[in-house]
Amino acid sequence: MRQFPASKWRKDVPVDLYDCRLRSWYMEAATSPKDIVILMDGSGSMLGQRLDIAKHVVNTILDTLGTNDFVNIFTFDKEVNPVVGCFEDTLIQATLGNIRELKEGIENFGPKSIANYTAALTRAFEILEEAKSSSRGAQCNQAIMIIGDGAPENNREVFELHNWRDPPYKPVRIFTYLIGKEVANWDDIRWMACENQGYYVHLSDTAEVREMVLNYIPVMARPLVLGRHDHPVIWSQVYADIEDTKLSDHLWEIKQCEEQKADVLEYWQVHDRMLEPSEMHRREYRRIKETWNQPVDSNVYQFMTTVSMPIYDRRENANITEEVLINEALWELQTRETKIANILGVAGTDVPINEIKKLLSPFMLGVNGYAFIVTNNGYVLFHPDFRPIFQGYILKPAYNSVDMIEVELLDDDRPARDFNPVLMTIRDSIINQSTNSKWMLVKNHFDEMKRVNRIKRQYYWTAIKNTPFTLVISYPEQYGVSRIDIRSEQDIHRVNIKGTNIRSFFDGKRWKIHPDWLFCKQSNTTFRTPEIELLYFLERMSEPGWRWPASRSAMPPEHTAAMFYMRKLRLQSQYSCKFTANNSSTGRYPSINEKEGYYCDRQLMQALVFDARVTEWFSKNTSFNSKDDKGNEFKQRFGVTVAFLATHSGLTRWHEFNMAEEPGVGETFSQNNKRAIDEIWYKRAVDQHFVREESFVYSVPFDAGESNSEILVTASHAIFHNEGGRSAPAAVVGFQFQHSALYKLFHNITGNACAVDDKDCYILDNNGYVIISTRVHETGRFFGEVNGAIMKRLLEENVYKRVVVYDYQAVCFESRGDNNASSMLLSPLYHVLRMSKWLLHTALWYIVQLMQLATGVSAHYAEMYSDINGTEPEPEHHHNGHGKKSDSEEHWLRYLTLHRTRLKSCDMQRELYTLYNEKDNVVYNMTAHACERPFVVLPIPFSNLILLVVDQLCPRDAALVLTVNPQTIDYHLSVNDSLACYKHAREFNRMRPQSCISRHANESNIKLCGKACSLYASLSLLLLCHILSRWL
Repeated sequence: MRQFPASKWRKDVPVDLYDCRLRSWYMEAATSPKDIVILMDGSGSMLGQRLDIAKHVVNTILDTLGTNDFVNIFTFDKEVNPVVGCFEDTLIQATLGNIRELKEGIENFGPKSIANYTAALTRAFEILEEAKSSSRGAQCNQAIMIIGDGAPENNREVFELHNWRDPPYKPVRIFTYLIGKEVANWDDIRWMACENQGYYVHLSDTAEVREMVLNYIPVMARPLVLGRHDHPVIWSQVYADIEDTKLSDHLWEIKQCEEQKADVLEYWQVHDRMLEPSEMHRREYRRIKETWNQPVDSNVYQFMTTVSMPIYDRRENANITEEVLINEALWELQTRETKIANILGVAGTDVPINEIKKLLSPFMLGVNGYAFIVTNNGYVLFHPDFRPIFQGYILKPAYNSVDMIEVELLDDDRPARDFNPVLMTIRDSIINQSTNSKWMLVKNHFDEMKRVNRIKRQYYWTAIKNTPFTLVISYPEQYGVSRIDIRSEQDIHRVNIKGTNIRSFFDGKRWKIHPDWLFCKQSNTTFRTPEIELLYFLERMSEPGWRWPASRSAMPPEHTAAMFYMRKLRLQSQYSCKFTANNSSTGRYPSINEKEGYYCDRQLMQALVFDARVTEWFSKNTSFNSKDDKGNEFKQRFGVTVAFLATHSGLTRWHEFNMAEEPGVGETFSQNNKRAIDEIWYKRAVDQHFVREESFVYSVPFDAGESNSEILVTASHAIFHNEGGRSAPAAVVGFQFQHSALYKLFHNITGNACAVDDKDCYILDNNGYVIISTRVHETGRFFGEVNGAIMKRLLEENVYKRVVVYDYQAVCFESRGDNNASSMLLSPLYHVLRMSKWLLHTALWYIVQLMQLATGVSAHYAEMYSDINGTEPEPEHHHNGHGKKSDSEEHWLRYLTLHRTRLKSCDMQRELYTLYNEKDNVVYNMTAHACERPFVVLPIPFSNLILLVVDQLCPRDAALVLTVNPQTIDYHLSVNDSLACYKHAREFNRMRPQSCISRHANESNIKLCGKACSLYASLSLLLLCHILSRWL
């Protein structure tokens, strides 16, 4: 693979599995969409190394398929059976989840009896014919892959009945993979491939599997090549740069090993304290919490899509040299000219998803507005709720096949995967690339899926030309319709003319701009931070001759530089002009005029400068001065550490307090809160504005009471601009202060009412999380876990409402069934030596036998490997001589031994809670009544909080716990079924790719279909094996 501009290949992963030919952008450009049925020989001779090679072949074929392909695998002996029972008699879409299911099925396969090729081929043709007639599957190329160690006959009658009805076209290609070394009857299985426009390969070792399997790609590309002039442009599904999903299992295995090591080391330090119930519960809860950690934002992987197209060899004839069988024992090399149609490769360019997001102008979408792109299969290319990462660095098993209806959750109280017909209609309209709009009531979860709001949203969608993608824009109907425009008199150019230095609006260091937004960008210059880049452009704007790009949608500078260079090359070719070429060693383009070398979003920059001017006071206000008496009183009373302000243009300002005592407070805040309208406290404040306009939103970190550090409370309030009867969010202001100060203030206000032992007082937020409790360690916990009985009563009295949120991107753990027996580790060297000696003796014996049978046997490869069908001897178990382990040692060994698992896609649900928004809820006027109603609840003015006082003397069900933690959804599947089966039975509509080139009239003239094979005896190798066997 070659790259432009040239660069050194980065290898940041522990295992480099990258092969460009197995990437979706290569495969989809090299071949049109395809339906493939894989037939795997299940006869009794498919044992040992043959079975390993066959499974490797199947897995490699599966790795070459993408979301526009369809596949199924059948094993055949006397009967023909699918490897996954629920996929019987059908083709399934080759998504990562389905491919993983097929691979697991093939791992459990074992050979049985005599293979019935006729029944297997007939079944495969019937499935392909049914898919075509019912308009299912890829509706383009079709192929059957046969993997076996030889066919008893060529099954000509089956092909005449199903595949030769429209000569010279043969709609189904046959690819055959002959497994094993000592195979004499190769001619029939090769004939099947050659007579059905396919390809034949002979495989005798796992090392050659990938190269041999990939031979089917040029064959299926022949109709494309013969067309000569048609170069279909392909856009791939989203993927994680150079990463391979197989690495996910490897990383998960490493993580489990690290946990096992950490547990053992901890045990040797604390010993039996680890077996105490409280400690066991703590460790188990910690691990469970880690499994729930599924961040949306992660810089571990670079997600992208790729646009690519095939490149053809335009030669029609070529000379080839091949071995020809002269007689039964003699092969001869001959050179001849033959017809060819070869694909040279694929050219493409990566398009990072983050760059697409920048071009969608998130500033224009506003707070809680977002855009996403949907592919022809209904999968999201990106979405705010697209969560491909598990535990911070592991790719999920099916991360790139998330359907749009799995992330847009309607507020309709339907059970899981019972999708609303309205949503399905919208989905069909989107994948068909129409232009339309619709509003829907949806459930939006946020803050690690622990909070939810119910909101009415407007959706607009339209096709992106010359791609299979559709752009969808969504915004809240309450406040997303209007946005703030800057008046012409506030234009940056006019401000400069008045003599005002716009650079002065950004003095100091207590400000940040949104790091993911495209304000201005220079083509040939990089900057350490977005703030430095902004200051550079502000200075340039103040200079004479500054000009904005021609339009807001002007090309970004790197594209401008590329177009400038291409224009130079075009002029050079047309008029023989001489220009300096680009630096091939660095890949950098020639320098261009400064006016063409930058890009600025004028509207965003205007808004940013305006916001900076009107908020300039924030850093200069005298009330922040530590010498101000009122300021000191305010800070001391409330323990304020940071005050902040964020605007709709992406600007964030802050001011630190108590800098002498706590240096770095402002820096910590700015590093964690620089994304302005995308911060959770900003979004919640804007939503709260429509509940109570003058209220603040208060929050604490989840489970904050369990930490030993100082807890900070964040308070935020939205500022709306009203004009002409319409309003739009302009900014959010807020501050962070010490939880201990709020705790003291709470007790000063409540006095003795909450100081007695028989009363518990709580302050809860609008999602049911504890802000203040008489027990500080409960801070940040969900109240249903603290007192489930009272939380249930709050639900019954309509203080809170339960909202069920489904997570269709969850990850569960499937048992691997390992025993992890410790006795196997007692004498590893002894067993390794015994095994190595046995393997070497057996290998030498088989090589000698093969040498004796080599003459006259057809095979192509010179390197010899043994086909071992036997089993290894059972290793002996030894004791360490210290006698029987004690009961305590056995106990901790059983407890500390991790239960090995593997990742598996699953569906989960969370029961989240939100306050009823009725301002005059009658429940707030109700008083306590003995133990019939042992609590009082009151709203706290100008906030999102309620005060709850509970009588602790009344009996309650302590076992009742309400939780917001995810629970796996049980679909009541049979033992052998899985989520993939459940989803396949409810598959959705899709739009087929526009390009399909599956046949050409001249293809029948191409006779290349794979080589026969020959096997030669090596006298030197035979002698060496004899000497070694005698010496050992």
